[in-house]
Parts: sequence; structure tokens; C-alpha cells
Amino acid sequence: MRIDIETDATLAETEILLRCRAVDESVAAIVASLRMHDRRLTGTSDGETCVVTAGEVLYIESVDGHCFAYTNTTVLEMPLRLVELEERLTDASFVRVAKNCLVNLNRIAGLRPYVGGRMLAHLDNDEEIVISRKYAGEIKCLLGV
Repeated sequence: MRIDIETDATLAETEILLRCRAVDESVAAIVASLRMHDRRLTGTSDGETCVVTAGEVLYIESVDGHCFAYTNTTVLEMPLRLVELEERLTDASFVRVAKNCLVNLNRIAGLRPYVGGRMLAHLDNDEEIVISRKYAGEIKCLLGV
């Protein structure tokens, strides 16, 4: 793969052109990664409205009808329902791992078996998330395990 970077002071915003023979898994992963860093999420923490990029979010969890996005440093209460967040973030490497949880695939550092056919996802901040057996096979395929 060849990577070229051109700078142009006249551009109003960054433009990315990706040329490939065909769109395969590696190209799709590059596009998902780029989208993740451009996508912004808004939530509240301690009464303050905060904006984070999707790439900063480790996982999103629904608890008692409220959604929370977890980053390395903060927990944001999100104004949207989990299904709405899932729709907005599917093309940015977020996948459902349980009825009440979405995980950023790019933040998974490892997987290991767990009780009852479930799996544990070890995140890059040393936190662990349980993946239900319903989603375990799909997650293994997406991560190439």
C-alpha cells in the first residue's frame, strides 16, 4: 500500500481520496476508522454538555432506559436511545455485543472464552465487557479470530 499526503492551504476542510482496485476488508476497515474520527457524539457529564469523537468511546451501555458512553476519562449520559446510537455508529466500527451494549471494535485488545458460551472482551483500558453468546460468533468473525 502506498500512502501520499498532500497539503493545500486553500482547502476549507480536509479531503481524503482513497484509490483501490476493489473494496475489500482492509479498505472497509480504513474507511470505518476514518469515519470514527470524524463522527462526534454529544452527551452530558456533571451537568456539562461534552462532545467527544466516536473513536474516544470504548463502549455504550443502556441502564434503566438511559444510555451512557464510556471513554478513558469520563462517562457521558447520551440523549439518544441505544438503537439510535447503533444506527448512527454502525459504519464507524461499533457493534452490538449484548442486548444493552455496543462496543467500539477498534478498542478491543483481546477476547477470551467465558461461562455459558459467552466471551469477555478485554478493552485497551483494561476493562472487560461480557459478549453474549448470541453475538460472540459475529464478533469473532469481525475481529478475524
